[in-house]
Amino acid sequence: MTTKTPAESQHSRQTDDLAASEIFPLLASDRRRDVLHYLTRQVGSISLGELAEQIAIWEDDPTFDQYERILTSLHHTHLPYLVEGGLVQYDSDQETVDGLDAIESVRPYLDLALRDDH
Repeated sequence: MTTKTPAESQHSRQTDDLAASEIFPLLASDRRRDVLHYLTRQVGSISLGELAEQIAIWEDDPTFDQYERILTSLHHTHLPYLVEGGLVQYDSDQETVDGLDAIESVRPYLDLALRDDH
């Protein structure tokens, strides 16, 4: 199953049109911020496993159980939310994640949030 990006859907919208009230919920979760941060540092698709592994390291708990919990939360919660927001493309069949150009529109907010996180 491939999760479609807003650009592929009939009711797509420009991410540049996102209001602050839409951006802040997208960045409200540490894991979603970590996903976006990692994607801004990568070129091309990354595997879901690679992303989960990096987040486990950032959370200072790189155990197999934590890795599995992160994989599950990314697949069922965080990546669909970011897809709906038009920031990422997630292919659940291939288990790959791509950052879309729209990430740049939330980057100033992301950078501020990351400064507070670290």
